[in-house]
Amino acid sequence: MTVASSCVPSASTSDASPASKQLTLAPERLERWLNTFLQRHGGPAAADDAGGYVAGADVVTVTAGDGSRADFEVPFPPLTVNPALPYGGLLAHATRDRCVGVVLVRLGGYAAGVFEGRRLVASKVGSRLVQGRSAAGGWSQQRFARRREKQAREAFGAAAEVVARILLPRAPSLDAVVLGGDRRGVTRVMEDARFAALRSLVSGPHLTVPDPRLAVLERTPEQFRAVRVRLAET
Repeated sequence: MTVASSCVPSASTSDASPASKQLTLAPERLERWLNTFLQRHGGPAAADDAGGYVAGADVVTVTAGDGSRADFEVPFPPLTVNPALPYGGLLAHATRDRCVGVVLVRLGGYAAGVFEGRRLVASKVGSRLVQGRSAAGGWSQQRFARRREKQAREAFGAAAEVVARILLPRAPSLDAVVLGGDRRGVTRVMEDARFAALRSLVSGPHLTVPDPRLAVLERTPEQFRAVRVRLAET
């Protein structure tokens, strides 16, 4: 099966069998992709009320007549399953516009933004100098390490202030918070005592991003709105 530009294969995961592959789908292409998948593989596996799918809070599995299967990770779980809607409501759930806060941190760089659907409505990006690692040894290395740690603390502190400025005023209206960049760095920023309400909203996969500039922040909906699929075709 040819994968369209909106459906990009990603690296396989350890729990995927050799016959399966990982895909990401833009929510707006999900219904068309499902229709094509079923047409190519003999329609739904069953003609009963289930319609060849099993919907759960975190995963929706669609099985075709020839045994091919697609497991869809529910974005922003849980899915409130509604048997009256296609695939238990997966399509409506995936395409719903949400208010999402995004926090990106890499050593020395940071960005925070609030999206309504795919539209960035509030944002702030910044950077602080954090020196690279030194190859020197002895006391010189220790002094350098202390200076570098001080710079890192200051950078993470500046990032936390940006998160407080951009996300905290909108926290009551946020549906989710998505994190990205360096895992250790963003964890340090989010440990700030002010962010308890934000931490309770963290959802979705960790975003892989380069240095968090405005253009990088603006493209994050491509990742956090995507539907991840494990496809096994016979």
